[in-house]
Amino acid sequence: MKPVRLGDLSVGSLHSLAAAVRSHSKDADALLQHYGLDSSRLATPHGRLSIPRYMRLGHAAIQLTGDPALGLLMGRHARLAHYGLAGVTAAQAPTVREAARCLAKFERLYARNYRGQSSFHEDARGGWLRFYSISPYNAYNRFVVDSVLSGWQAQLSLLCGQALAVEKVEIEFPAPAYAERYSEIFGCPVEFSAQINQLRLSNATLALRGAEHCPHSWHELLLLCERELEQITRTHSLHERISLLLGPLLHGREPDLEEIARRLQLPTWTLRRKLAEEGTQFRTILNDTRRDLAMAYIRDTELSFGEIAYLLGFASAEAFQRAFKRWSGNTPGEFRRSRRQAG
Repeated sequence: MKPVRLGDLSVGSLHSLAAAVRSHSKDADALLQHYGLDSSRLATPHGRLSIPRYMRLGHAAIQLTGDPALGLLMGRHARLAHYGLAGVTAAQAPTVREAARCLAKFERLYARNYRGQSSFHEDARGGWLRFYSISPYNAYNRFVVDSVLSGWQAQLSLLCGQALAVEKVEIEFPAPAYAERYSEIFGCPVEFSAQINQLRLSNATLALRGAEHCPHSWHELLLLCERELEQITRTHSLHERISLLLGPLLHGREPDLEEIARRLQLPTWTLRRKLAEEGTQFRTILNDTRRDLAMAYIRDTELSFGEIAYLLGFASAEAFQRAFKRWSGNTPGEFRRSRRQAG
């Protein structure tokens, strides 16, 4: 069975992490090399780093520098070029609005998370740039939210050639010990324990012009992004499409066939028939997806078994542990210990 990956991101993101570590007069190169990330690896085309490994690296950087707000500082060093083709394209956008649309639409080109994706939501007065949930939060993943939201502000500021005014920032996790640093970075009200991670931009801010915009280059790069996105998101079976849909929907509940059919824009009976033609059924895909994700969460994260049970839509930790014993022949604790010993 091929191991499930919870997600990955471009190694370009590590340049801002290294810069933040160096700003504390610490040896960023030694830290990266400890994780097998030398200069040749950072220069690899399409080079990726798994999200669990990235979170461990970030945690190690926070311990090295003694700065729990390192993610916010990392964002200050973020550049659009760190996002590869999608970032270079966004840097050519005619306005902040088009750059935000570009970063959200083409996120799969520089980052992938099985649990969801970033998005840009517009309304009559402006828009929200939203970062997908990676809850439950712990010492390993708060810095990811900090670095992304702070990075968006820094990158879009460079795009328009002036400090980007953010109206409000909302953060899912409770206020950390370094909460005052958020106001210093963003210069606006910050709400913790919110429903989603996002920053608010007004219409005036979204209309700011891109300093480097060249219409010809912008449209040519957009075409390249579209082609690349089509290539990497092409799937070969309905089974794969359903499995990808299930990941973000399993939080605290169990999606049913009818919901998946609506999301695929298919009648329920048609979806059931197509799955039968592939020799499977919805319940089998649901169980396989839960099993594969359970093994990935236990193997690659520090989440408790109760948290994993919630993320997989089980009614209780006990129900999850019984299911996992059926799937693997081991309890979750036995499985985690065996993987750590082998790792």
